[in-house]
Amino acid sequence: MDVGALSSGLLTGLREGVEAALIVAIICAYLARTGYRSQFGKVFAGAGSAIALSAVLGVLLSWTVGELPSPYEQLFEAFTLLAAAGVVTWMLFWMRRQARNVKGELQAAVDRALHQRSVTALAALAFVAVIREGIETSLFLVGQARSAEDGAIWVLFGALIGLVVAALLGVGFYHGSRRINLATFFRWTGVALVLIAAGLVSSAVHELIEIGVIPFGAMTLFDLSAVLPHEQDAGNFLGQFLRALFGYTATPELTTFAVWLAYLVVVLTLFLRPVKAGPTPAAGSPAPVRS
Repeated sequence: MDVGALSSGLLTGLREGVEAALIVAIICAYLARTGYRSQFGKVFAGAGSAIALSAVLGVLLSWTVGELPSPYEQLFEAFTLLAAAGVVTWMLFWMRRQARNVKGELQAAVDRALHQRSVTALAALAFVAVIREGIETSLFLVGQARSAEDGAIWVLFGALIGLVVAALLGVGFYHGSRRINLATFFRWTGVALVLIAAGLVSSAVHELIEIGVIPFGAMTLFDLSAVLPHEQDAGNFLGQFLRALFGYTATPELTTFAVWLAYLVVVLTLFLRPVKAGPTPAAGSPAPVRS
């Protein structure tokens, strides 16, 4: 078992899954409170469609990368890693800005859907709300799987566990039994995801250096192979764990290490800044909706 890859996938599945589960739970809780439990099926249909489409996208991306010849495989792999890191970075800052207002905005969107008197409006709302999380998760997991190499299956298995746990937490959110501080949860898992994204960026830079797209800084900055090797045949569990989770390498190139450090310092500094409070959207009174 590749514990590092498993942990990496589990963290991603849990973090992204909790966001999606929280969105669905807020929509369902608001519908229940306003007497529209009969509309739950539309919400679940929309969310389920988004999850299925995201899974298909992930499979297609993974399959496409493996079919390309060299050096196009490395180019596409680097692009996938950078896209995954970029998407998760954008997601972290979007969630950081919207965390205070997301509940009010969702309730306002539910009101608009109910006012439209459409049986598909709620399904569309749930689909749009979940598909963003699903696409981000697919991109991120493909990037992690490509980075983990032989541990790819454990990345996916860990993500599945994380998504199951997230679904259970979503049920807890709906029933009002919140046993964790969401602000603290998103803050610390966000820090962990920044570290993982930094590893994806450095892995992408390494691929580009290997095929000569980046023609400078290819010299090895330092060599920790004797102390903390990252190769699987070296028998060092900690090195393999750090490689799978954070993209660690015992022999980083100068450019790879510089990009990793710059990303980490800039993104962590911005992410950990205090959030300014914004106005909370008010939800209106829903109108009757046809079944």
